[in-house]
Amino acid sequence: MRIEAYTQVQQIYKPKQSAKNQQAGAASHTSDQLQLSTAGRDLQTVKSAVAAAPDVRADLVADIKAKVSNGTYQVETSAFAEKLLSKINEMR
Repeated sequence: MRIEAYTQVQQIYKPKQSAKNQQAGAASHTSDQLQLSTAGRDLQTVKSAVAAAPDVRADLVADIKAKVSNGTYQVETSAFAEKLLSKINEMR
């Protein structure tokens, strides 16, 4: 059995392994980049606009609160029933 042949083979493969490790190390230093499409940027703009908008329309709520306080707020039952039935039909 020739032991020196084994060490020669090991010496041949050793630099290749370290070269792979160096390439892996060099690859880990690169930075990732992200590019958004125009649709993605538009969506981000819309999301931020919606987040900035208030959840409650204060002008409408104040008007209804005043009518309820005064006792002048009236609900048209037929219009309410039509809207309720149309929503039920949409859900089917």
